[in-house]
Amino acid sequence: MVGKSPLDDPEKAAYAWARYRRLMRFMLLFTIGIVAIAMALLYKYNGMVSVHFYIAVALGMGFMMLLTSALMGLVFLSNGTGHDASVDNNLPRHNED
Repeated sequence: MVGKSPLDDPEKAAYAWARYRRLMRFMLLFTIGIVAIAMALLYKYNGMVSVHFYIAVALGMGFMMLLTSALMGLVFLSNGTGHDASVDNNLPRHNED
């Protein structure tokens, strides 16, 4: 039998998702800042190579940072609300002969 998750409570779920959205807004602003600094440093040390180079680097860095922060934010959300503790890990034993 699976226990009830704290995320089943609408009030707790609303608070947890609001905290997640706040974290993602912060990470979006942080990502924009880091990408801008990286673009400035690349231009300073390499000059104008190709506009496609700068677009690819900006999109790659931005996507990687936002995806990483989204996944880590979901880990924090799951652990911080007690959702992980509600999982039943009692699996039946499987004996191989």
